[in-house]
Amino acid sequence: MSKILIEACVTSAQSALNAEKGGALRVELCDNLIEGGTTPGAGTIAILRERLTIGLFIMIRPRGGDFCYSDLEFEIMKEDVKIARLLGADGVVAGILLPDGNIDVKRMGVLKELAGDMGFTCHRAFDMSIDKFKALEDLIDLGVDRILTSGGKNKAPEGTGLISDLIEKAAGRITIMPGSGVNEDTIINVKKETGATEFHVTGFSLFPGNMIFRNPEVSMGDNVTVPEYDQWLTDPNRIRMIVELANS
Repeated sequence: MSKILIEACVTSAQSALNAEKGGALRVELCDNLIEGGTTPGAGTIAILRERLTIGLFIMIRPRGGDFCYSDLEFEIMKEDVKIARLLGADGVVAGILLPDGNIDVKRMGVLKELAGDMGFTCHRAFDMSIDKFKALEDLIDLGVDRILTSGGKNKAPEGTGLISDLIEKAAGRITIMPGSGVNEDTIINVKKETGATEFHVTGFSLFPGNMIFRNPEVSMGDNVTVPEYDQWLTDPNRIRMIVELANS
């Protein structure tokens, strides 16, 4: 049996290194995961390219919210693809929709061309498309390598029926990668119910920060969901467990 590939969604250099330590074979590097992920900084990409030995894919998304972008935002996306390629990334992750919910084939084609020989994943913009099977064929025609999907549901374990159908329809022409809600508690069932060979996970745990002095009167952000002094980092032990379960 071929090895199941686990891709870890990471939001920092430390998390990426932790993911590699845990046995992930690829990372999707992004920022602002609380908004679904946006494009990370060039400095992080550059440092990780020097230190990672596993696949490094870069999220190309200029903001949170929907996937219908202005001309200005599209120009930013094009530049970010160029930067990712220049810095030696193995691939990019992007998705653009038209106002009617179909894949923006023209703009996605431009990004695919700019990506050159880098890998290309369409992210969960796919799940927001109006017709999943038309979107599947559009992305295949564009030469996209894989689709990250939760099966049109909030979490992949809820969308295994559609994911399975997409894998059957794709017939090896494109990789269908389940993501969202895939973890050590769900990986076995999602694998069994879909037959997928790649999975997208997070595997975060809360780690204490290094500050000894802590000012209770000041908060730099929404400390209800983003702790001021602790960090959500990829946990190598959780990744290792997911990898072992996926390949059991």
